Amino acid sequence: MKIFKQSPTDTSFVQNPYPAYDRARAMGDLVWWDDYKMPAAVSYRAVRGLLTNRKFGREALTAPQCPAHLADWQANESHSMLELEPPRHSRLRGLVLRAFTSKKVAAMAPQITETCHRLIDAFPAQPFDFLNAFARPLPVHIIAKLLGVPTDRSSDLLSWSNAMVAMYQSNRSYEVEIAANQATLEFTAFLDSYIAHRRSQPRDDLLSDLIAAEEAGEKLTGAELISTCILLLNAGHEATVHTLGNALKTLLPSPHREVTPQLVEEVLRFDPPLHLFTRFAYEDTTCFGFDIHKGQEVACLLAAANRDPAFVENPHVFDPHRKSTAHQSFGAGLHFCVGAPLARLEISLSLQLLFDRCPNLHISQAPTYANSYHFHGLDALMVQT
Repeated sequence: MKIFKQSPTDTSFVQNPYPAYDRARAMGDLVWWDDYKMPAAVSYRAVRGLLTNRKFGREALTAPQCPAHLADWQANESHSMLELEPPRHSRLRGLVLRAFTSKKVAAMAPQITETCHRLIDAFPAQPFDFLNAFARPLPVHIIAKLLGVPTDRSSDLLSWSNAMVAMYQSNRSYEVEIAANQATLEFTAFLDSYIAHRRSQPRDDLLSDLIAAEEAGEKLTGAELISTCILLLNAGHEATVHTLGNALKTLLPSPHREVTPQLVEEVLRFDPPLHLFTRFAYEDTTCFGFDIHKGQEVACLLAAANRDPAFVENPHVFDPHRKSTAHQSFGAGLHFCVGAPLARLEISLSLQLLFDRCPNLHISQAPTYANSYHFHGLDALMVQT
């Protein structure tokens, strides 16, 4: 296995990681990413192969060492569907899928449209940051509606989510960890209080469904209920924000204004919001000619898979007419993103409304990407109508 050296916080990599992915992929399907001290899958076939191989999973074989100042954050993580394998994962995912049936997702379209119009109505005449004015408030509002938590607490939800999600960045500091733990405490306290209030007032939303399952005593514990709500907000928000920002960065300088299913999939393939996801080996195994040991963590570079020339022709070219492809931006296998149908709907509706209502929308200042790997999203996107 060849050694790949690339700091994930290097400025040139943060701004454009794709040449580094090409360099790694030229070494083979798997490389040893020296900066992470683990194997990394960089080709399409290797990434998809690992994500769908049941010899690998998200749940570590040994409990992670957790410093005292992260105890509350780690306690929440231990109940997160994202970090679990069957049977717990299957049980939690089955409950959450109730909210993501095609019928329920389609029913969210009027709420998404109404929220988009409200946000566009508030656009100022002078240059403004699209992320703060649109990309951040839209998904937090929609996820809050889906869950059934008060949308008037959106600013708190957004603050807690940002603090917790920062834990997945390669440049996290002690201060980031302290903030994440405090956000976990505050988020949990809010949900505890709100769930107690909602027990006597069930509604037609996911939170009511989850409370009913918890009270049935067989499917969900109180800690799992809270962790699931936090996960849906954090995962559903962060990815959509970066997808919308990255999409406009690509689309606004181009002539493409017709938002088709093919364009949405190409947006997701071309510059996705999450670049790295890991798995643990559950037994000694051989993958693509290399020995992987039981318990070893392996990185799957989703964005590198999406730009593999063995997967799509001219992978570095944005082609809105490209035939739909099985890109890896939502993952694959048991942990395929449960919110993918809602994300696709949000992206499709919001982009089309933006283009219809703001035909002269343009970038007013060259955007830069934030130093937030494993995520890949902009610091800001200054635009003008």
